[in-house]
Amino acid sequence: MVKQKNNNSNRAQKVASKVQTLVAEILRDKYSDDALVAGVSLVGAVAHGGLQFVRLFYYSRNDDINSVQHRMDEITKTVRYELAARMNQKYVPDIKFEYDDTLDKAERIEALLDSIDK
Repeated sequence: MVKQKNNNSNRAQKVASKVQTLVAEILRDKYSDDALVAGVSLVGAVAHGGLQFVRLFYYSRNDDINSVQHRMDEITKTVRYELAARMNQKYVPDIKFEYDDTLDKAERIEALLDSIDK
């Protein structure tokens, strides 16, 4: 039974990785002229709900994350439609873009550590 769970986990990760790769290509191909989207880098993906849902984590060089998130929410339906055309799968998972603030947190920690050294 444990082996089956690992297989499902591996399958979920494979689907999430495939979705991340394809969505990155879609963003590059279709939205390179959009200033908000062009600065977005997909940094991770996690599949949920029996592979019916994939959260795509992104980082943006743009300081106005609210505007970037709003734009990502606006294009989600179109990106998913394009994703369906590129996937060789019967069912295409729903997607949601979420900002990943890991790099921001790392920079703050580094700045704090530097201030302690001084």
